[in-house]
Amino acid sequence: MPTRPHVPGGHAGNPPALAENLAAAAARPSGMIATARRMAMCLLAGLSFAALAQEPPPLSHDVTGADTEYRVKQGDSLTAIGARFGLEPKLLARQNGLSANARLHPGQPLHVHPPHIVPAVLDDGLLINLPQRMLFNFSQGKLVSAYPVGLGKPSWPTPQGDFRIVNRQTNKPWLVPKSIQEEMRREGKTVLEEVPPGPDNPLGRHWLGLNLWGYGIHGTIAPASIYHFQSHGCIRLHPDDIAELFEQVRVGTPGRLIYQPVLLAVIEDGRILLEVHRDIYKQGIDPARTVRDLAEAHGLSPSIDWPKVDAVIAAQDGLAEEVGHLPGNGSKGPP
Repeated sequence: MPTRPHVPGGHAGNPPALAENLAAAAARPSGMIATARRMAMCLLAGLSFAALAQEPPPLSHDVTGADTEYRVKQGDSLTAIGARFGLEPKLLARQNGLSANARLHPGQPLHVHPPHIVPAVLDDGLLINLPQRMLFNFSQGKLVSAYPVGLGKPSWPTPQGDFRIVNRQTNKPWLVPKSIQEEMRREGKTVLEEVPPGPDNPLGRHWLGLNLWGYGIHGTIAPASIYHFQSHGCIRLHPDDIAELFEQVRVGTPGRLIYQPVLLAVIEDGRILLEVHRDIYKQGIDPARTVRDLAEAHGLSPSIDWPKVDAVIAAQDGLAEEVGHLPGNGSKGPP
């Protein structure tokens, strides 16, 4: 079986009213320039999404996300635990025979099953699949670690494209961009220009600045916001995960932000897995067509249970599900 890096357990808090923006990486330009630059970034991101929407994704061959027995901690919720592992709270509830609004109790055992298909393999660097809300770290062609992430809300999407880590900082102050200050003003919130390091700083303790203007990868003071689309384009990790990743990367580490809501994989034991996510940024991707094109291109159509494919597409649960098996390989097991 492929190696499955483990995403550890933890606890989470509630998202703050103040959302971070990764423009803290740059010097503070004037409001008009900041707004124009960010609008241009979003427009470019949208154009690249549209241009790539019709390109079928590659066939994958690896899956990550080990089954975990988790003990509920004080203050935990289904949302917080799901955010920690990369799992929708409704699925976590279903896996444990609970109602979606179940109240948890400290010490309560939960089974967590969060399998995710690894979209592609890089020689070295970070791969972030936006609809999947997962970050994958590669070294010498092998998967080192995988983490759930929080990303930009649909009105302020995280961009797509290649990037590079250009700085690493701890306890970075947040210089609030003019565009965010305007949003605060419109929403009747206290308008802030700078938030110093500490418990109120939405950047958390670790910052990895990107060469994409105004963006970076960082921690958060709101761990329950991970695995959601709530930021102004930032890439958030759980504080424990960003601390680990911070030690794994250096200035110059390359990376890629991709948009792939449909993932099809054939893994080592011959199982065919499908993972489908919402087209969160509404790029017009047809999951049924994507799966059929991939299956045809790789000669998988006769080995696929197409009613299962239809069910996975309809559910869009965002977890790897078995939808077929190559002939001549009898081994089975959970994805």
